[in-house]
This record gives sequence, structure tokens and C-alpha cells, in this order.
Amino acid sequence: MLRVMDANLNRAGEGLRVLEEVARFVLNDRDLSRELKEFRHQLSQWGQGLPLLWARAIEKDVGAPMLGASLRGREGFVDLVRANARRVQESLRVLEEFGQLPGVPSRMVPAQFEQMRFRAYDLEQRLLGKLSREEKVSKLKGLYVIIDPQALKGKNEVEVARQAITGGGGVIQLRDKLRDKKEVLATAQALREVCAEMGALFIVNDHLDVALASAADGLHLGQKDLPLASARSYLPLDKIIGCSTATLEEALRAQAEGADYVGVGSIFPTTTKEDTRPAGLETLQKVKEAVSIPVVAIGGINAGNVAQVRAVGADAVAVISAILAAEDVAAAARRMTAAMSKE
Repeated sequence: MLRVMDANLNRAGEGLRVLEEVARFVLNDRDLSRELKEFRHQLSQWGQGLPLLWARAIEKDVGAPMLGASLRGREGFVDLVRANARRVQESLRVLEEFGQLPGVPSRMVPAQFEQMRFRAYDLEQRLLGKLSREEKVSKLKGLYVIIDPQALKGKNEVEVARQAITGGGGVIQLRDKLRDKKEVLATAQALREVCAEMGALFIVNDHLDVALASAADGLHLGQKDLPLASARSYLPLDKIIGCSTATLEEALRAQAEGADYVGVGSIFPTTTKEDTRPAGLETLQKVKEAVSIPVVAIGGINAGNVAQVRAVGADAVAVISAILAAEDVAAAARRMTAAMSKE
């Protein structure tokens, strides 16, 4: 019995340590890393006072010659987290089951191991959610195309999105402030499928309910929309939130409140949106230097001025008319991405 307890406490502790290192060094998440550390310490206390070390008998372990035989390369941090979370959960299940046998140490309370196992499930979900979100944030670069039905001039939203992605767009946002929610949702679902198929992010502007119902990758909010904290409380952990800003103060506040990226604009004069506030290149540069999250420039950007925007450090540029108004959307997207890559 002591050999089982020793092996599974060690196995669970090792798995928790790996998860802790992911939270600490990969995600830089202070709260998650602290919680995993406390969990690991709590688990280690179960074996204190028991002669576990002396019960260990590696030379008698029939599984010892097979150690390492099943090891394989990890495909990434998601694979790493899943494997080690499973290791923790399975070990806790063994302790839970063996704890129900007669003659086991009184401290092996099955119900407590069960609680710890469900805690491990929750921690796995949170870690995977944060990793998925980090992956999405890493894609916020290059060409960010906003699909606004008012600017399409009869073009089909889905076909325009497909062409924009073909031309180099990495992010598609649906901004629809006029149609009924039922229509907006149908469009969002179709755009989500295209983006998933072609490897682009899909963001919904303004409508939290549509973002959730369409399984969008994220939500973009303006200064007059839902507060960031409220929106975050409803969105799954793997979803990203962007926020429109026009000043350095707004950008810093958005970052502090949990935004994964900030949009800064209007950089240049634009007629696409009536209630824009001027920000300019100087504000864009100040925001880029002050925040640690991606910065998306927006407002009047085209192939002729995008180099100026990139020169001050914008991670991505959001465009509407420069792409949507073109007769050949894919060609316009290619021209824009080519202009963005010029020194």
C-alpha cells in the first residue's frame, strides 16, 4: 500500500510542477502559478510522517524496465499541459480508489482525493484556455480586415472575407450596427467557418451575444460599449478582447482592465465611421511604447500611407474601405500586405 501511495504522490507532484512552470514562465500568470504551487505543497503533506521512502523498491517494480519506452516528443505547450494534467488526475484517482481498501493509513481520505482530482480538472481547463488565448493574441499582426455591410456595396460578406484572407488578411472582424441580431448571427457563423477553414482569427464587434453564439475567437469593444471586465466575465478564457482607444490614457486603462489588444485611431481622416476621434501617428507611437499588448492601428489607412503606420510600431493595421471598396479584394489585400512589409 505504501508503495502505491509513494508512486502516485510522486507522479502527481511531478505533473503539478510541470503545470506550475507553464503557468509561471510561459503564461506569466502569477495567480495560476501560486495556486498550482499551493496544490503541490498540499499534496506533498499527505505523505509526511509515513515511511514512503523506505517502502520504495525500484528494483522490484515490474514497470521499471519499461520506463521511458512510451516517451515521445511533445507537440507544444497544449500537448504538454494535457499530458501532465492527465498524469495528476490519474494518480489522484488511484489514491482515491486505494484509499477505500481496508487497512490503509487513516490520512488517505478518498473524498479529499476526489476533491483534489476535480480541482485538477479545473486547473487544466484554465491553463488550456489561457494557452489558447495566448496563441490567438500571437496572431494579431499584419492585415486586420473589418467587414462592414455598409461598405460592401452589395458584395457578399463571406466571399469578401475569403478573398481578403487569400490576399494576406490574418484577422477578420464583423462590424454590423444596422441589421437585426438574427441576420448578424447568421453572417457571423458563416464568417467563423471561413476563418476557421483558412486559419484566420474571427472577431465580432460590439455584440457579446453574437460572439458567444457564433463561437468567435474574440470580441471588440468601443469606449461606449460593455465594460471590459463585464465582457470578460461572460467570455470563455480562450477568447480575446480588443478595445478601441484614441488616447494613451484610454489604451493604458484598457490594458489594465484586461484587454488582449488595443485598437488606436483614427490615425488618418476617414469617412467610414462618423464618430471617430483623431489619434494620429504620434499617439499611436506613444501607445506602442507604453503598452505590452498588441496595438492595431485603424482609420484612413491605405497602401499609400500604411508604411508610416508600421514605422511607428503598429503590430497590425485595420482597414475597411481600402479593401472592401476594391473591385478585386484579394489583389487589394496583397497590395496592402506588400506595402506593410516595405522598410
